Amino acid sequence: DFCQEQRASFQNSLDAMKEEKTRAKGGGNENVMMIRENHKTNFVVRDLPLFQRKLSVLSPSNFAPVPAPIRLLSSRRVVSRVLSYPSSLASLHSHATRFQQVKEEEKSKLVGNVFTNVASSYDIMNDVMSAGLHRLWKERLVGKLSPFAGMKHLDVAGGTGDVAFRIFDAVNSVKRRALRKVDEASLEETQIYVCDINPNMLNVGKQRAAERGLRDNKSLVWVEGDAEALSFDDNSMDGVLKRGGRFLCLELSHVDIPVFKDIYDLYSFKVIPNLGELIAGDRESYQYLVESVRRFPPQERFASMIGEAGFEKVEYENLVGGAVAIHSAIKL
Repeated sequence: DFCQEQRASFQNSLDAMKEEKTRAKGGGNENVMMIRENHKTNFVVRDLPLFQRKLSVLSPSNFAPVPAPIRLLSSRRVVSRVLSYPSSLASLHSHATRFQQVKEEEKSKLVGNVFTNVASSYDIMNDVMSAGLHRLWKERLVGKLSPFAGMKHLDVAGGTGDVAFRIFDAVNSVKRRALRKVDEASLEETQIYVCDINPNMLNVGKQRAAERGLRDNKSLVWVEGDAEALSFDDNSMDGVLKRGGRFLCLELSHVDIPVFKDIYDLYSFKVIPNLGELIAGDRESYQYLVESVRRFPPQERFASMIGEAGFEKVEYENLVGGAVAIHSAIKL
């Protein structure tokens, strides 16, 4: 009965999506900005339109134990609770496609509030939502970056330090140092700036640094700041950007594979907000995160925006069928 109910619910969702696509051809209010700030951008240049944060979206961490009340639930009960609220997929998807709208002057405050609410459970949720895959995505991002000793790197909306720690580890890798004949002076010149609009997220990152024995390490610099009003000088880093500097952006993106897209939408709108309620005690923030991912420009459009901002050698790589994309470009 449970499986039949979920299959019926899934079919209702597909029917609802078709109806929404039919109705989606109408115009919108150009004076109202859709929510889209949960996106994480690495190596930001000031001329590029920025989106405050990502379900980056996905910051990492060591696996933490699931709270006791969750452990006591049987797997069937967890699935039932995750999939049963609200009762019909069609009603949830219909709600999700009418995205919340936010005025321009209210966006930064809303973003700050959302990530204040979820900061303490952010890492656990990233592991749960992606089944740990976000760790591989970030390893791929850092692999594309190919960090080097003495570099100046800016990680925007990187509060919990996930990408920053990976860059630090790569630069200080014994094997890498041996291959590149790195001296201690170059290592000491390395600076990795973690810029985030939310102090709670930065505090989580600082705590993680302390746990790694890096509390007083001068290579890691934690900065509270807005991605749309960066405090760093132009042409000052190997990101924000010197000539030859690289722009890299790891972002949740858009799936176009027909069957997978339906499954991805089901998971995003039906499961993720309920996981947020179960684990983080905050359904609304994760509903917002799902919606804001859908408002982020599709891969081709975002690549065009990067090119229009003056970058060269613009390209992107889809991961997991486009659910995640890595955009890259060079400032010449």
